[in-house]
Amino acid sequence: MRMAQLALAVTLTLGLGGCNPSASPESHTASPSTQVSQSADQQYMRLVERYFDDQLALNPINATFVGRSEFNHQFGNELSEQYLKQRHDLNTQMQSDLANIEVDSLSPEHQIGYQVIGYDVQMALKDETFPSRWLPLNQFYSKVFTLVQLGSGESAQPFESEQDFDNFIGRMSGFSRWVDSAIERMQQGIESKVVLPRVLVERMIPQIEAQLVTQPQDSIFAQPLQQLPDNLTPAQQQVLQARYNDAIMTILMPALQKLNSYLKQDYLAASRGSHGWWGLTNGKAWYQHLANLHTTTTMPVEEIHELGLQEVARILEEMDRVRQKVGFEGDLAAFFEHLGSDPEFFFEDKRGLVDGYMTLKTKIDAVLPSYFDVSPKADYVVKPVEPFRERSAAGASYEAPAPDGSRPGVFYVNTYNLKAQPKWGMTTLSLHEAAPGHHFQIAIKQELDGVASFQRFGGYTAFEEGWALYAEYLGIEMGLFSDPYQYFGKLSDEMLRAMRLVVDTGLHAKGWSREQAIQYMLDNSPMAESDVTAEVERYMAIPGQALSYKVGQLKILELRNYAQQQLGDQFDIKSFHNQVLTSGSLPMAVLEQKIYLWVDNLRAQSKK
Repeated sequence: MRMAQLALAVTLTLGLGGCNPSASPESHTASPSTQVSQSADQQYMRLVERYFDDQLALNPINATFVGRSEFNHQFGNELSEQYLKQRHDLNTQMQSDLANIEVDSLSPEHQIGYQVIGYDVQMALKDETFPSRWLPLNQFYSKVFTLVQLGSGESAQPFESEQDFDNFIGRMSGFSRWVDSAIERMQQGIESKVVLPRVLVERMIPQIEAQLVTQPQDSIFAQPLQQLPDNLTPAQQQVLQARYNDAIMTILMPALQKLNSYLKQDYLAASRGSHGWWGLTNGKAWYQHLANLHTTTTMPVEEIHELGLQEVARILEEMDRVRQKVGFEGDLAAFFEHLGSDPEFFFEDKRGLVDGYMTLKTKIDAVLPSYFDVSPKADYVVKPVEPFRERSAAGASYEAPAPDGSRPGVFYVNTYNLKAQPKWGMTTLSLHEAAPGHHFQIAIKQELDGVASFQRFGGYTAFEEGWALYAEYLGIEMGLFSDPYQYFGKLSDEMLRAMRLVVDTGLHAKGWSREQAIQYMLDNSPMAESDVTAEVERYMAIPGQALSYKVGQLKILELRNYAQQQLGDQFDIKSFHNQVLTSGSLPMAVLEQKIYLWVDNLRAQSKK
């Protein structure tokens, strides 16, 4: 799982023979066809960079995360009528402008980008036809969480100068306006019977109440005041501190209290008893759209459900083989219990867990050059999750390095509950979150040279989580799962992603209840009931998102198998990984086309 969005120059190629990185533009006179190509490329780059800038202006928090500071004082409001119209007009105009590009005249790398941006615009316009604005927050994703993350001083929002502090005060004001819009939209949802399940609303209320304070120094938003700009005099610092504390108490707290009161007094009573999207008007069609959006495929949800059942059965058989290999004499359920309770499988202190991952980093780094000849310039570090968020954070996560290289990537490990961090799960978790998983894919993407900004900073969960799951699979070939318990950890994580295919589609398309989904996961994994409950409620809140992991992994493996079969001895694993990683995050169909073209070109070359 990666955290908030966020140099090595990687030459992009489809293997079409037209890219020669050693050739200098000044070394020869450009032919007419080259001049046309340059003109088309320039037209395309101007168009997509302007589109990227316009998107950042509409979504200023995204700008902060990609290292753009000009909107740091704005919060944005994706719920306002003005925003919705501007977004629609922007995407409609972009669709028209893209039609005027001479695609065949674009360079191979820009042809890939053209397909990606075209897909983005198409899906954005289709997404407008569903009323997601009536469901502006939930217990898993919320602009409240985003504000807390930024305001803690531990994220992308800078607090190095007086202007930085004033910028965030401006962002507080924008959040207050967003709360008004969120309440208005939720009220419209009540009138249209598009509301959240009751259990999710019950989870949201204490999350917001936890941010309410009567004294500014008790708020997480006061953390940046612990280190005020040192270029200010003590008197100036005192004035800034007073102004900032006043904003916390007069802008933020009233907005949070207003939202909390609305949820408790109005929204909770109007929330629904059904647990899946099928319970909403046009819910099944909406869910199919969300499944397509998150997986970047056109797979019917029924097909996804059946795929999940097949994967669960396969992984259970493999888990039982591990049980037999280690000589455990109970059944698989007893083996699950043993792995989750025996003290030998857990660290006794937090430092030992973090040090264990650092040792593992060295071990994994040593074998990566045999599988990759492109790697990030930025390194990553292993850190424990900060105390202020460890109780509610995931077991592990990844934060991308700064785009300018000023800070490394971070592999966060949650040390709050050591019983939730078994030793047998460490190898697969490190492969997924760090190298060659999220760190390789995201850091390389940000460091790409010669591609548009939307490719460096945009992303698709199916690609990014699919790659991270593929990285876990790659650990088998790297020899990192020779220990059967570590291999079981890999299977356990894979089982979670396979069960998601069954449970997500079960909840939203087949009428499953929350309780039915929870029981299914308990019956098929070693997961604790508390973890399973949180997972199921996540799927209830963000339908379709959890499908992307396994679907993306299986597509990457399918494309690799295709390339190996077509190329035979000519197949090179490093070259395949280059093709996957060096165009940014791609929709599955675009990745498929890229790999097919690469294979066709290599086969043609071998016949010359």
